[in-house]
Amino acid sequence: MPLDSLTCDFGRKAPAFNLSDPDGKMYSLDDVMGEKGLLVAFICNHCPYVQAIIDRLVADAKALQEDGIGVVGIMSNDYTYVPSDSPDNMKKFAAQHGMTFPYLVDETQEIGKAYDAVCTPDFFGFNADRELQYRGRLDDARMDSNAEGRTPELLDAMRLIAKTGKGPEAQEPSMGCSIKWKE
Repeated sequence: MPLDSLTCDFGRKAPAFNLSDPDGKMYSLDDVMGEKGLLVAFICNHCPYVQAIIDRLVADAKALQEDGIGVVGIMSNDYTYVPSDSPDNMKKFAAQHGMTFPYLVDETQEIGKAYDAVCTPDFFGFNADRELQYRGRLDDARMDSNAEGRTPELLDAMRLIAKTGKGPEAQEPSMGCSIKWKE
């Protein structure tokens, strides 16, 4: 049963974190913050929603990084429950899709909870002052549709945020699989 992300809590500050990638390299909020903002994407490997959008997300992330916006992927699922989301599989997934941003393991799930992440994918767009300005979907393309002619809502929103510090008032929630919380 798919879930929708929550509405944007404009101005909420980005919770700090210190998480590692699958190789054990640590990253903090400061490390991934871009000069013009930050996109935090809660994603995982096994979710069909993430699998449907991952290549578009990676392409949009590259464009955002070129614009001075930091990007980070965080995997908060309990991978003992979903082994396909294990760090080894995260590493393979990142390589397979050419991710240019860190893909971090939220082992304790504290960061997913601190952000109020609900589903995968769940996107959080912050301005340069680390204030939440976007909590919407990647684009208007359906999971099974051809993405040609899509409206890249997240890309457009993040570019607006980089330019003005403010996100669009109208935002469509992201839809995806529930985060697999530990018992």
